[in-house]
Amino acid sequence: MTKITFHLPGQERVVAGEAGKTIMQVAVQAGIPGIVGECGGDMSCATCHVYCADQTGFKPASADEQDLLELVDDLRDSSRLSCQMKLTETIAEVSVEVPE
Repeated sequence: MTKITFHLPGQERVVAGEAGKTIMQVAVQAGIPGIVGECGGDMSCATCHVYCADQTGFKPASADEQDLLELVDDLRDSSRLSCQMKLTETIAEVSVEVPE
């Protein structure tokens, strides 16, 4: 299990996620506010946008993901679509910030 810390405006939530799931799937299942996942992970809506400073262990953002991220408000170098961040057994913990 991967320990995922979600930094939300004014609070922090820690959730365990299993390998093979995406951060978006874990967040939606746990009811994390601000991560909607409207498209179900098909990479067509960007309602699962997060900031992740340390992306060690995750595949880099694809060209399609980067194109979609250009449509979000407050784009940062650490911006990712959490539906594209699949947990693996080698990722012990990850910290993401959920935009307001």
